[in-house]
Amino acid sequence: MAVGQRKSCSYATGVALSNSRSLFHFYIPEACYLDESPIQFGQISTMQSSSGIPSQETLPIPSSLPESLPFTSSQVVPLPFPMAHGTTTLAFMFQGGVLAAADTRSSCSGLVACPASQKILPIHSHLVGTTSGTSADCALWKRILSRELRLYQLRYGRRLSTRGAAKLLSHMLHPFKGTELCVAATLCGWDGGDLFYVCSDGTRLEGSLFSVGSGSPYAYSILDQGVWWGLTVEEATSIAREAVYRATHRDAYSGNFVDVYHVTSKGWTRRTREDLKEDKSMKSHNL
Repeated sequence: MAVGQRKSCSYATGVALSNSRSLFHFYIPEACYLDESPIQFGQISTMQSSSGIPSQETLPIPSSLPESLPFTSSQVVPLPFPMAHGTTTLAFMFQGGVLAAADTRSSCSGLVACPASQKILPIHSHLVGTTSGTSADCALWKRILSRELRLYQLRYGRRLSTRGAAKLLSHMLHPFKGTELCVAATLCGWDGGDLFYVCSDGTRLEGSLFSVGSGSPYAYSILDQGVWWGLTVEEATSIAREAVYRATHRDAYSGNFVDVYHVTSKGWTRRTREDLKEDKSMKSHNL
């Protein structure tokens, strides 16, 4: 339905406060507003706002609504510059468990916003997730997933499998398809299942090796020729670090340090963060 042709919707208010102009009087829209996109982040241009979000002229505002409320005068603010970001994250399975690695550079447009960010986020004692996309979105949905998995464990007395966690996250993210939400996570757990890649549009993929981010093509060139099931922990760690290093050498949006997590049946462990520039042995390695 076009914005200019949308039917008017009344607001449901309490009987006792129907004539009140207090700022604490909350107005609840009726169900005709529920067909809108579930969230709008404001990261759209001014030209798009006329078709994506109804303007204040088309929204029916009750006469009893105070003019000083924030959303009566709020407007969409365009971004000051185009958003461009990148990263290099990877995860793969081998006989010793699951290994996850990522760089630590967070970028915003052409700037390095943070050289030491954490892109591998622990979810519970036996599950971690590599994240790429918008840092705030990834951190938020990691918290939401951690909460839901903890509630599941309290209700049923056992942890949800990696497959179940991926399916849960996919179902929670799917309603936000088409919005500015940007989350791409690889769930790494050790419960007999494979790795799962989950995207903010609800996509869920299963596999034994994933690399996500702008540096992933360069990381795949190392992983495809070096990863196999019989790797030792030391060999798997060396391959993961080398894949991240090669990606940061070619991709300007990746760099600084490398984080490595090892997930086994006993839980996850984290190696000491290493500076990629100081890895002399890796630079001298002849592929």
